[in-house]
Amino acid sequence: MPQHRLSSILASSLWVASVAMMVQPAESSAGNYRRPVPGGKSQGFTERTLILLDVNTRSPIKTLNANFLSLQLDPSIIHDGWLDFLSSKRLVTLARGLAPAYLRFGGKRTDFLYFHNLKNLAKHRGGPGPDYYLKNYEDDIVRSDIALDKQKGCKLASHPDIMLELQREKAAQMQLVLLKEQFSNIYSNITITEPNSYRAMVGRTVNGSQLARDYLQLRKLLQSVRFYNNRASLYGPNIGRPRKPAILLLDRFMKTAGSAVDAVTWQHYDIDGRVAKVADFMKTRLLDTLTEQISKVLKAVKTHAPGKKVWLGGVGPAWTGGTNNLSDTYAAGFLWLNTLGLSAMQGIDVVIRHSFFDYGYNHLVDQNFNPLPDYWLSLLFKHLVGPRVLAVHVAGLQRKPRPGRVIRDKLRIYAHCTSFQNHNYVRGSITLYIINLHRSRKKIKLVGTLRGKAVHQYLLQPYGIEGLQAKSVQLNGEPLKMLDDETFPQLKPKILRSGRTIVMPPMTIGFYVVKNVNAYACRYR
Repeated sequence: MPQHRLSSILASSLWVASVAMMVQPAESSAGNYRRPVPGGKSQGFTERTLILLDVNTRSPIKTLNANFLSLQLDPSIIHDGWLDFLSSKRLVTLARGLAPAYLRFGGKRTDFLYFHNLKNLAKHRGGPGPDYYLKNYEDDIVRSDIALDKQKGCKLASHPDIMLELQREKAAQMQLVLLKEQFSNIYSNITITEPNSYRAMVGRTVNGSQLARDYLQLRKLLQSVRFYNNRASLYGPNIGRPRKPAILLLDRFMKTAGSAVDAVTWQHYDIDGRVAKVADFMKTRLLDTLTEQISKVLKAVKTHAPGKKVWLGGVGPAWTGGTNNLSDTYAAGFLWLNTLGLSAMQGIDVVIRHSFFDYGYNHLVDQNFNPLPDYWLSLLFKHLVGPRVLAVHVAGLQRKPRPGRVIRDKLRIYAHCTSFQNHNYVRGSITLYIINLHRSRKKIKLVGTLRGKAVHQYLLQPYGIEGLQAKSVQLNGEPLKMLDDETFPQLKPKILRSGRTIVMPPMTIGFYVVKNVNAYACRYR
């Protein structure tokens, strides 16, 4: 078993997560609906741009993990004291806002972590065999659990303001170093109490078949230890973009070790952060590449282990650390929400966002502990979107539809049962989330089972003169910002009267809770 993979697996910890449910645009009987034209006049601009929307409320098309939207921390936070930040009240508050969720500790820099054996275990009990390491590790965990029980949970650090300012200044300097390493692809090593990188030790890579045998051996080791038996979960192989070499590795891995893992993991990043432009974040062709990649992974998994859960074990808007003033702005939200929507619709069980907080520009929280636009989008998703995905039926009225141009390409609509954790809405309510990539506003008429229902609008727009490249957002016209280190702003909806047409401004994202639908698919757990 490559030990750097083993370290990532053993280091992963569990939060709890609320899950998103997705919707698939499709043609339906809604297409037979025709809005009456007053006075018999021909349809004008308003009618030609009207979208008719209905949702199948009888049964969900997918039911996802309760931890659907989850988070990742990159090993770079260990570098030069960034780990100290994780105990600050503000970061803990922001993390709690996205609970429940899994927390993955891993990333590219895992390959440059070195193990420092403080206990010199080789001098005891005849050498450092696997049984000895695991027994010793088990004892440490039990002692840690006892200590946490005595203090009734983890203690939050209370950092003086001057210390936080010095740490932020230090983090800003360190960010330049880390980004330089990212772009040059030359990394410095970090020493921690974890196993070494397998490749660094033996100077070779591992193919899919060998990796599968390693996972089978790891599963046996976990089952042999009392603390882990029937409690530990195993995930892998966490391949990169599913091109031919990665799919070949996955296929060989699944053939041998498909039964050894609890879920199959892989990663997806949309664009190269070194060459990204703001227009890239709104290209429908780019947004649709994820669908093809998910299909490739699901096909390989289904061939050898039908029914096995699949996780996006690391996802972000751009690789190479992201792009300043792009992947950390409002524009990146189009890619992020599209990733959540398509993943849920195709049955990806968990999506792990890289990253919650670290260097670079893909994170949800910046180095000054300020929530970025993707954080607020994620917060709304957690509060409003439940784990049951519903089928969406969309029909557009156009006087002269052009071949090859479908209005749904730039108007992306997904639907879920509203989260049961949100006590502001009764069970049976439905949450729509919509991406409008058009440069004009779009009008959406709720028909069928949604006709005449009251709607609560949560419209997320950029805030500031930077427009789409703003790092602040507004909800229904009110800027979103933390009131203090432990208090979120109120997420107030705008109430739309029953039967009113939804109007989506150009280049915006919106969540819409359709109340009192009494949807059968959403009434019971």
